[in-house]
Amino acid sequence: MRHRLRHVAVVLLGAVLLGTVGLAAGSWYGGRGAVPVSLDKALSAAQELLPGTEPIGSITALGYRYGVALAPDDLGSSQVELQYGGGADCALSERLRVAAETRGWQEFRDVPGSPCDGWRAERDGMSLTLTHLAYGPRLSMEPAAPRGFLAATITGTLLGAAAGAALFWLLARRRPRVPRLVGVLVTVALLPGAAMTWTDLATDGLAEPVWPLWQSLAPVLVPASLVLLLVLVIVLAKRQTPAVPAADAKPAARAGSPGAG
Repeated sequence: MRHRLRHVAVVLLGAVLLGTVGLAAGSWYGGRGAVPVSLDKALSAAQELLPGTEPIGSITALGYRYGVALAPDDLGSSQVELQYGGGADCALSERLRVAAETRGWQEFRDVPGSPCDGWRAERDGMSLTLTHLAYGPRLSMEPAAPRGFLAATITGTLLGAAAGAALFWLLARRRPRVPRLVGVLVTVALLPGAAMTWTDLATDGLAEPVWPLWQSLAPVLVPASLVLLLVLVIVLAKRQTPAVPAADAKPAARAGSPGAG
C-alpha cells in the first residue's frame, strides 16, 4: 500500500511540474497576436467614458516581467494608465459602467478595491480596468487576451501534465539508480519555476503573462540540463563497462607432460 501511494505521489509530481511548463508554453502561444495599446488609443477610449475631462497624469508602461521584454504583440506587452483627480467618487463607477455598456464594451468583471470596487471590460482587442484611489479614479488600458488564449493555455497544461505523468510513471517503475537520478534532477530543475508560476497565478491570475518567468530561468535551466546530460552519460558509461572476467579457478592442464625415459 505504501509503495502504491509513493508511486501515485511521484506521478502527480511529474504531472504538476511539466503541466506548469505546459501552462506557460500554452499561455505564450495563445497570447501571441495581441493588439498593442498606444497612448492615443487609450485617450480616445477614455474620452468616450469621461467626455470633456482631462487626466491629471498618464503612464505608458512597456511589457517587462522577470527581466524579459515582451514583444509588441504579446499579451501584457504594454499598458497605459490615466489618472483623474477629484477624490474618490464611488457613484462614478456605476455611471462609467453604464456608459461603457452603451458604447459596446463587453465581458464585464468586478475588480475589488479600496475605497470603491472597480470593474474590467473588453472591446476591440483592448482591456479597460477602472479602479478607485483616494485621490480619484484610474483607467488602465492593456491588450485583451486574443481569441483562443484560454483554450491554448488549457491544452498546453493538459499535454504537459500527461507528458509529466507518463515520464515519472516510467521512472517510478524502474529500480536502477539512473531513472531515480533523472527524476531527482528534473524535479530540482523545474520545482522553483513551478512554485513561482503558481504563486504568480494565485496573485494575478492569467491577467499577467506567466511565460516570461521560464525564459528568465533559462540561464539556470540550461546549465542544469547540461549537467543532467553529463551525469547520465557518465553513469551509463560506467554501467556498460564490461567487468574483468575472474581468473579460472581450475589450472589449465599442462599439455605434453614429459614421460619417463
